Amino acid sequence: MLPEHAPFTPDQRSALDSALLNLDPIQRSWLSGFLASASAPQIAAVSVPMPSAKLTVVYGTESGNSETLADRTVKEAKKRGFKAVMKNMSEISPADLAKASNLLVIVSTWGDGEPPETATAFYKEFMVADLSLADVRFSVLALGDTSYEKFCQTGKDIDARLEKLGAQRVSPRIDCDVDYEENYSSWLDASLKSFAPTSAPHPVAFSAPAPVAAVEYGKKNPFPSETIENIVLNGEGSSKETIHLEFSLEGSGLTYEPGDALAVVPVNAPDVVEAVLKASKLTGREEVEVKNVGRKSLIDALREDFDITALSRSVLTKLAEAADSASLRELLAEEAKEKLKDYNYGREIVDAIEDFAPAGLSAEALVGIFRKLPPRLYSIASSPLAHPDEVHLTVAAVRYQAHGKSRKGVCSTYLADQVKPGDPVSLFVQPNKNFRLPADGNTPIIMVGPGTGVAPFRSFIEHRGALGSTGKSWLFFGDQHYLFDFLYQLEWQDHLKNGTLTKLDVAFSRDQPEKVYVQDRIIANAAEVFTWLEEGAHFYVCGDANRMAHDVHEALISVVEFQAGISREAAEAYVENLKKTKRYQRDVY
Repeated sequence: MLPEHAPFTPDQRSALDSALLNLDPIQRSWLSGFLASASAPQIAAVSVPMPSAKLTVVYGTESGNSETLADRTVKEAKKRGFKAVMKNMSEISPADLAKASNLLVIVSTWGDGEPPETATAFYKEFMVADLSLADVRFSVLALGDTSYEKFCQTGKDIDARLEKLGAQRVSPRIDCDVDYEENYSSWLDASLKSFAPTSAPHPVAFSAPAPVAAVEYGKKNPFPSETIENIVLNGEGSSKETIHLEFSLEGSGLTYEPGDALAVVPVNAPDVVEAVLKASKLTGREEVEVKNVGRKSLIDALREDFDITALSRSVLTKLAEAADSASLRELLAEEAKEKLKDYNYGREIVDAIEDFAPAGLSAEALVGIFRKLPPRLYSIASSPLAHPDEVHLTVAAVRYQAHGKSRKGVCSTYLADQVKPGDPVSLFVQPNKNFRLPADGNTPIIMVGPGTGVAPFRSFIEHRGALGSTGKSWLFFGDQHYLFDFLYQLEWQDHLKNGTLTKLDVAFSRDQPEKVYVQDRIIANAAEVFTWLEEGAHFYVCGDANRMAHDVHEALISVVEFQAGISREAAEAYVENLKKTKRYQRDVY
């Protein structure tokens, strides 16, 4: 009850007494804190940099993470008083770096130590450029994945090259694994402090923001989406298992464009968790501490929080210490690099535990060797105009045998085996600005997407159909068998009938004695492909980076070389110009 002397009228006291009686202690405590923070200005010590400090943030991105961090870097730098700008490596030349007195580089590594697709030309030129960068101060943030041998190689190369050209490193390079948030924050703070001397901290008054806000879903807070559909696309008799998934975005606030990716946060399969527990001589009932989560049972932590499969040098280094294994230390020695590479191929963490920790591990030691379970990115296979409040995926379930054991992809088989209609799946949208439809719907497009690489082109065609775009469209699709593996066949036939899709060429590699692939269909249609390019067509490739994308690239160069009647070098320059003008875009993995 409010006291009689409280500064309220009798009616107000009565209303407040009635409201407070219906609140539990937690609600009363929250309301008390809310009223206190809303009414009183708060004082903070803020360091303000010297005026007019200029900062250039250069990024190279494949999946969009580097671009996102570059954008966040610029915003934070501006808050601290910098005149900050961000530049994509695809849009600058190495000579432009000499104009940047303060330089931050954020770049990812793709595949086997390669630079991002859009940064390749810049990287190659920079590695041989004859520049003087003596007036440049810099720091590099490298993004990568420790499951790959050449972890963060592009960032390492650029960092070393900057130093060789005379630039002054103001803050050490940071190499980030897939869970990069903490490393990024510390790198950014150290770098910005190094660039600009600051005045003494002085108090600045500000009003605290209201503690109540709408839930915002994204990478830091994935949306628990309801699964609408999960069906196998391949016919009976296929050696493949390709699934079509549909998820609800209703109430999420998440939006996407054709060409974007969907990040799915998986959980590890029960049998994989059990195998790790067995190898470690643990029950799963042990309690462990999970960073940013708290205490939980080991079995739940292994299922939900850690990457318990991907074997890497980083994991083996931690395991060698945890197991005090001399033989593993020997394998990790610099002179044994090839032996280590051979050992890692086809093996998982459970194999290494069995081989080098036969006596088992404590629960704390076990979780200490893992990294955070990363989300997996999949090209979105739907248009938001054709499927409002939904997002679709086309996913190939990965299953194979290695070293006498059955293996499976973490996320693909999570979606295939564990996710049923009605089940929640944690996800968020990962924008991909480097894989976009032309702004002008009249522009012709050529799409090359074998297997699950066809996913974004389903999105493209649906979107153009919903917009009523009139530009010509040509799809090259390939897989193993016409009868079993013609993904979305009826949809493509409908698009051909209504004119949304102009041409469809297919290559089913196992339907005849001699294998035929999408690049063969491109060569067979060389004259028309070149005509479309000369008419301004945009050329898109999605799918396997190791072989298909390379072979299609070579086919494209050959088409230009022979149809234009020019040299190989001139044809390569033609194709490179398509890239620079964003008329040749690839989403490869």
